[in-house]
Amino acid sequence: MINNARVTLADLLLMFLYLEILTMVGLYFESGKLPVRFPLYIAMVAMARYVIVDIKEMDNIRLLGVSASIVLVALAVLVIRYGHVRYPYLEDMEKSASKDTNLRN
Repeated sequence: MINNARVTLADLLLMFLYLEILTMVGLYFESGKLPVRFPLYIAMVAMARYVIVDIKEMDNIRLLGVSASIVLVALAVLVIRYGHVRYPYLEDMEKSASKDTNLRN
């Protein structure tokens, strides 16, 4: 961007990907945990960026393949989200139980 002295759409979309990765790393250092959903969100944004930037050079099959990949990753996020709601971690259950006890007192 500095050498070209201009900012393109591809540069902006790439900057947002970098920001998402830095946010994920910051969350990891803050909590010591890395949610599986964050890399999946980043993957969906990266594939959407690929479609937006390279749509002129894409043929129909490649566009359908990338679109199907985005849908599959979105379904994976839904399955993981359902699993977290249906089968929460024990430590999350203990935290919510202690919050309920504190609220009652």
